[in-house]
Amino acid sequence: MKYHQQRTKANTLNYLKSAMKSAKILDMVFFTVKNWTEERQICLEKINKALLECPSFIVRSSALGEDRPHESLAGKFKSILNVSKKDLKYAIEKVIISYGDTISLEDEVFVQPMLQDVTMSGVLFTKDPNSGSPYYIINYDLKGDTTAVTSGGVCSTFIVARCYQEVENLKFKRLIALAQELELKLNSSSLDIEFAFDKNADLFLFQVRPLIIKNRQEEIAQIGVLGAIRNKLENISAEHPYLYGKRTILGVMPDWNPAEIIGIRPKPLALSLYKELITDSTWAYQRDNYGYKNLRSFPLLIDLMGLPYIDVRVSFNSFIPKDLDPTIANKLVNYYLDRLEQEPFLHDKVEFEIVFSCYTFDLPDRIQALKEHDFCLEEVDLITQSLKNLTNNIIHSDCGLWLKDIEKIEELKKRHDLILSNHNFDELSKIYWLIEDCKRYGTLPFAGLARAGFIAVQLLNSMVAVGILNADERLQFLNSLDSVSTTMTQDLKRLDREHFLNKYGHLRPGTYDILSPRYDETPDIYFDWNNLKECPSHKKEEFKLSLSQMKKIENLLESHGLEHDVVGLLSFMKLAIEGRENAKFIFTKTLSDILSLLKQFSAKNSLELEDVAYLDIQKFLKLYSSSWDVFQEIKGIISSGKEKYKITSQINLPPLIVNKEDIEAFSIPDNRPNFVTRKSVTASVITDLSSSNHMNGAIVFIPSADPGFDWIFTHGIAGFVTAYGGVNSHMAIRAGELGLPAVIGSGEKLYNLWKLANKIYIDCANQRVEVLH
Repeated sequence: MKYHQQRTKANTLNYLKSAMKSAKILDMVFFTVKNWTEERQICLEKINKALLECPSFIVRSSALGEDRPHESLAGKFKSILNVSKKDLKYAIEKVIISYGDTISLEDEVFVQPMLQDVTMSGVLFTKDPNSGSPYYIINYDLKGDTTAVTSGGVCSTFIVARCYQEVENLKFKRLIALAQELELKLNSSSLDIEFAFDKNADLFLFQVRPLIIKNRQEEIAQIGVLGAIRNKLENISAEHPYLYGKRTILGVMPDWNPAEIIGIRPKPLALSLYKELITDSTWAYQRDNYGYKNLRSFPLLIDLMGLPYIDVRVSFNSFIPKDLDPTIANKLVNYYLDRLEQEPFLHDKVEFEIVFSCYTFDLPDRIQALKEHDFCLEEVDLITQSLKNLTNNIIHSDCGLWLKDIEKIEELKKRHDLILSNHNFDELSKIYWLIEDCKRYGTLPFAGLARAGFIAVQLLNSMVAVGILNADERLQFLNSLDSVSTTMTQDLKRLDREHFLNKYGHLRPGTYDILSPRYDETPDIYFDWNNLKECPSHKKEEFKLSLSQMKKIENLLESHGLEHDVVGLLSFMKLAIEGRENAKFIFTKTLSDILSLLKQFSAKNSLELEDVAYLDIQKFLKLYSSSWDVFQEIKGIISSGKEKYKITSQINLPPLIVNKEDIEAFSIPDNRPNFVTRKSVTASVITDLSSSNHMNGAIVFIPSADPGFDWIFTHGIAGFVTAYGGVNSHMAIRAGELGLPAVIGSGEKLYNLWKLANKIYIDCANQRVEVLH
């Protein structure tokens, strides 16, 4: 049977009722609108006779236009649950009324018993609805609410590759068997299936319809592709003579979290730029310079068929002080890996919750947790002392490593102008040298200042932990900082349009994405130039320590052996956090101009800009030292990038890969979002960022904590939510500085649920979000 042979949803279920082996279908009575109009009493008697013992019913739509091969109309018409016998007539009328102006006398309504004692319900897609990639995707609820998934409630998700035959969970196994039976009976591999299990573990089929896939991609040879990813995981998980730790874990959020910066499925240009500028070698040079283990030959980011993952073992090694005994270091890395495996929801908080990467006032208390994991007192003391030595070298007021990085980042400005103004250079030469300078004088010092900024935030948090500051005073300190977003909001009112864009025009949402317009390319999308006066200015709070607090900090510095005075420590904390944000602003100007030069090159050579997004920058740079025809070589690189991205777009992987089985079958883990400030706000939700004139007083949803989204702060927003981002991310710092309630790194599941609301309530103090309507 094919769908076009069956007229309605009820017809399909009726056809399948006697034929299904893997699931049951509830008894039903169905009739047309014409039947109901002309023979209402006969229809009711038919229900009473066929469904005699039912305590309650579900009345469902079955219109001719539903569940067509190219349009499902899912959710368009009413289905009414838990209908009593006396209310049947009213419920049927409501369903018919919901058909509206397009109603046909041949449209149907059907009635079934309301299934009792449901233990699990949900929806199974036999393909990824976003791409048509070959995965079974099971969204399910365990609370007994049969509408929780279809109504957009919080649900769990299990994803399994269609080529995988080793699913262990019995219910998932039975659901896949149901999907495969339906695929055969309905002659379709793209289905949307609603199901439920009752307390007797009986599986019921509620509905099956064609799965409408708008952006269907060419299917990949899944077994080979996932097999190659398995092999890569096994290779990098093997014990290595230059690495501590018995295995690795891969994640999209730890350390230089790519999900936040370039997304979970970046185009080749964005991915290769990120690797070239930061994660191939620059990151390791910075860690080595700052006194951590030398990992200069290890790439941090592993490209799994175009999906970017951090090699967590390599990352954890990079937080080991150089002078720490190798035996202790190996034990420590294994402890970190075990902890992350046991608490995967900490994957975006590893440096705050798992790793000991610097010395803080509360470290002697926090590090005692190691004693519960076979670390002796001497080992704990040695780790503590190593971290203290390392931290003193980084934060020292006169010769701290971060001070040199502030000087380096200023050098980039001069070199940037020198390269761009050189008329003897073509685009390739300018791009080559801008990237070289950006690595040496941009991303390298930025990485150092980011490390110093992280230590500053850790020290600030530890002052709260030991009782010197309270949570509100911590926020006052952050609020007192000067940063790019504060200045930009002020400059938007102070400067004319030309001078403002000259200063900030290089910024763009999606810092590494050539398809994301710069501020100066489409300024009217980002700024409402006619209503600048309505945008509230950020009012800085004055941060002052009392004499008592200063004395306590002075005593702590002395007793903990940190080589700073009180004023110097606070100055370091302020300048390090501000320096990190300023360094990012400076190096992203060079990065943005690199993308602009690529755009110019594409226009000069009649290349589509969308095609340039598939360029591999590392292969492009090799052409600088080659005499091959640049244009012809680039066309080949782009063609290869497009073919590879077809594979990238067809792969689903979990945010954290702990073992090789996770590559084919995995559950989407629940996230623990990061709440910034202690404020609360109730406001309407804005997800369409092109509607900038409606942002004032709204809660804005943005996919990541990328600095290119700074422009939203010029619109008087009430708060914001991101899908990706860590507790110390760019936008987390911005929110703290501006005193703006924010939810950072909510995860795809919660982000997609909340953004559907018209209005939400964010309560940062109690760390909760409530959908109002």
